[in-house]
Amino acid sequence: MLFGQSIFQSVVERLSLEEEEKPDDASVARAYRVSGLSTGFVQDNGLMQQAAADWAQDQYLDLMSDDILQPAPPAIPEMPAHLGRLGASEIADDLGLKDADDVAALQAKRRAFAMTNHPDRVHAAFAEAAHTRMTIANQLVDEALQRRALRHG
Repeated sequence: MLFGQSIFQSVVERLSLEEEEKPDDASVARAYRVSGLSTGFVQDNGLMQQAAADWAQDQYLDLMSDDILQPAPPAIPEMPAHLGRLGASEIADDLGLKDADDVAALQAKRRAFAMTNHPDRVHAAFAEAAHTRMTIANQLVDEALQRRALRHG
């Protein structure tokens, strides 16, 4: 760093000096390139030897059958009966909400309901029904919590 200059100014000055020292001759700049065709144009005349690992792999692949059996698609399980109950009154019955429930009991019922009805815990084919049940159940528990808060204010 020169006296009276910032680090940035000294770096800029050094870079400009290096730029001035570079040759302007284009042939020097392209000297690293090899002129001619690349090896992609070389034709295999059969005289090249195959590596032992490639030979072993080819022998192994020759033993395999040409027709590969596709795995059978997994069978969709039967939908659980509780996932078919999508009405608010049916879900309220499943939750077992009571007016005497306190906050801890309501939260426990919400968690217990989620253990069997959460979309992440059921087969993907039934995720939509489980999502609907969870949405309605959460609304019912939230309403019960609000009613309790208004009563016990």
